Amino acid sequence: MHEIDRKAFGAFISSLRREKGLTQKELAEKLYISDKAVSKWETGASIPDTAMLMPLAELLGVTVTELLMCNRTEPDAKLDAAQVDDVVKTALHMDEKPMRAYQVKTRWPLVFVLCLAACAAIMLVTHLTAGIAPALPACVACAGACAVYFIFFALLRLPAYYDQYPVSIYSDGPLRMNMIGVHFNNTNWPHILHALRIWSCASLAALPALNLVMGLLAPALWSRLNLFINLALCLGGLFGSIYIMGVKYEK
Repeated sequence: MHEIDRKAFGAFISSLRREKGLTQKELAEKLYISDKAVSKWETGASIPDTAMLMPLAELLGVTVTELLMCNRTEPDAKLDAAQVDDVVKTALHMDEKPMRAYQVKTRWPLVFVLCLAACAAIMLVTHLTAGIAPALPACVACAGACAVYFIFFALLRLPAYYDQYPVSIYSDGPLRMNMIGVHFNNTNWPHILHALRIWSCASLAALPALNLVMGLLAPALWSRLNLFINLALCLGGLFGSIYIMGVKYEK
C-alpha cells in the first residue's frame, strides 16, 4: 500500500462520517480544523497529517489501522506480518516524525537556567524584605512551565495541515491554544516560538524583581494592585507575543 489511495480513503471517511450522523462542519469542529479540510479529504484532494489520524479514528469509531486500510476489519481478525508492515510503512510515508526543541542544540537551555537562578535569588530576597505578593508564585510558575515547554519540548515545525488550512488552534498533547485572528503556520511559528521563549525567560526574573521593587517603594499601593498587574503582565505577555508575531509574520 505505502502510498495511500486518496479516493478510497476519502470515500471511507465520508461513509463513516455519515454513519455517525455528522456533517463535514461538525466533524471539522471536533477536530479544530475547517470544514474545507474535511471536504478535501473526502474528495481525495488531500489527506490528513499523521497527527490527525488518532483523533479522526476515535471520532469515526474505527482503529487507525482500519483508517489506513480504508476498510473495516472483523473484531477478532488478525493481520499477518506483511499487512502490518504495509500499514506501518503507509503511516510513515504520510509524514515524518516532528522534531522537538530539545533535539536541536541552542543557547536557550542556558538562558533558562540563568533566569531560573535569578528568579530563585530574587524570590528569596523578596520573601525576606518586601514579602511575596499572593499572585506572584502562580505567575512565576506559569512562566516557568511555559519556558520548559517552549525551550525543550515545543514542535520546531508544525504539521503540514497548518500550512494547507487556516488553523487558529495549536494542539500538542495536553496543550491547547486557541487564538482567534491568528492562523498558525510554518511561516509565523518560528517567530512565535522565539517570542514566547523571550517572554517566559524574561518573566522568570522580571516579575519577582518588580514585586521586590514595588513592595519596598509602595507597599500599600502594591498590596491593592499586585494581583491585577502580575496577571496582566503574565497573561498579556503570553497572548500578546503570540498575537503580535502571528499576525506580523502570517503568510
